[in-house]
Amino acid sequence: MSITTHSDTIALTTITLPDIRLRTRDAHKLRGYFGELFRDHSPLLHNHYEDGTYRQQYPLVQYKVLAGTPTLLGLGEGATLLVELFLRIRELQIEGHHYPVQAKHIVHQQAAIGPAAALHRYRFETLWMPLNQENHREYQTLGPEERQRQLTRILTNNILALLKATGTYAPDMPRLLLHVALSEPVPTRFKNQPMVAFGGEFVANVVLPDRVGLGKSVARGFGAVRRVK
Repeated sequence: MSITTHSDTIALTTITLPDIRLRTRDAHKLRGYFGELFRDHSPLLHNHYEDGTYRQQYPLVQYKVLAGTPTLLGLGEGATLLVELFLRIRELQIEGHHYPVQAKHIVHQQAAIGPAAALHRYRFETLWMPLNQENHREYQTLGPEERQRQLTRILTNNILALLKATGTYAPDMPRLLLHVALSEPVPTRFKNQPMVAFGGEFVANVVLPDRVGLGKSVARGFGAVRRVK
């Protein structure tokens, strides 16, 4: 496979509700509302199959609150789903509060994604949660340099998982090069367990669409990235 900069693309749909203001941590409530509202439409919207089992793959529909604005992001098949459902989004119900949708914007495009010849810088718009319970315990035992190596390795795997889910990964693609500059860890919770998350930036030889999520709980808004121009 030759090194590419913009030759690989994926369908990307972004829906924003600009007249409604929510907190960043409300993203999981956004997912809960739409996942229930459209429960019978597709498992991609809530990542559960009809028998209740969890869909283990990378989430192709993601719910975020970015700069206070409720945002839905769909990739590939998820992008098509959001286009189909756009006109049916008329209100939000969040913790007993009713929000009529007075304005909604949709952008459907082919977004560049894949390995790149040049290095690109990205910033986490929402906290990146890289660790699960097992490697969180390991993280706590490591020194600063070992922690940096662990987090770089995990972020590399996060990016590769995204490329595989979007069909833009190939076994013979160029080696992913990554430099990570993260914030101090921020205490959070994952599956009702104490966890840490990170802000910050990274540089990599890969093209990623703006707002796409990396790491744990991307369907609930964690790990949204934006390219720094």
